[in-house]
Amino acid sequence: MRVVVTGGAGFIGANLSAALLARPEITEVRVVDDFSTGRKANLTGLAVTLHEGSILDADLLDEAMRGADAVVHLAALPSVPRSVADPLASHHANATGTLQVLEAARRAGGLYVAAASSSSVYGANRELPKRETMRTAPMSPYAVSKLATEAYLAAYHHCYGLGVLPLRFFNVFGPLQPAGHAYAAVVPAFLEAALAGRQLTVHGDGGQSRDFTYVGTVAEVLCEAVLRRVVHPDPVNLAFGTRTTLLELVAELGVVLGSPPAVRHTEPRAGDVRDSQADNTRLRELFPQVRPVALRPGLERTAQWFRAQ
Repeated sequence: MRVVVTGGAGFIGANLSAALLARPEITEVRVVDDFSTGRKANLTGLAVTLHEGSILDADLLDEAMRGADAVVHLAALPSVPRSVADPLASHHANATGTLQVLEAARRAGGLYVAAASSSSVYGANRELPKRETMRTAPMSPYAVSKLATEAYLAAYHHCYGLGVLPLRFFNVFGPLQPAGHAYAAVVPAFLEAALAGRQLTVHGDGGQSRDFTYVGTVAEVLCEAVLRRVVHPDPVNLAFGTRTTLLELVAELGVVLGSPPAVRHTEPRAGDVRDSQADNTRLRELFPQVRPVALRPGLERTAQWFRAQ
């Protein structure tokens, strides 16, 4: 089986590429990445076929998908704050980019497409846990672009018969996740600051909660989706129903690192949701064999990777 991973040099994409290559059924992994957010170093030691360039390049996508069996579409401009600062860039990469990927999959003979959406689509809907049947209420351009991703996958399933699986990711963390930039996710940002002896910056009171999901668990679900061709045109939460506040995350990091980090509080960020927690019923029905890595062992593995850098 030949699998194309868009955004395959990114944090999730590189972890997925490694997981796919470890499966005997996979004969080739093709990575499409323009390195706008991914890093070539993430692919070191991985026997992937690299197609360097943008998912907005139709010819490049046609080349990457020729003779392939499936696509895992992860390429995107991540980050709510980034989308608030530059909404057009997020739309082009995330919404138009998804459309280009689906068109290329259709031209290649109707490839299976699993794609990353985001829990941010729930937005201002404060009901917990987040069920896929709930009303979406995006609070940022990023969330809108991810809602468009889901809608395009469903449309291509119904109009063209593509096998699709839109997965709503919830605060994925783990090795290879970058820190040290303005749009860094909370776990790498906290880890980098703590290991450097700096204060951890918490936006708001720290009571906001997230359903943190270890990247290895995400990669396992995506591998199973591709190998078993799991088709579900409606969105599926990819998280397991945990709920951890940022202050609880700080405390867990204190246990993992051996000393409690210092914290400073700043103003809340525009577009951030207050609480996030998945209902995992649909995920469990589709992937009953997957056992998630819990927060603390996930943080331990991530801290070990950070220390090694």
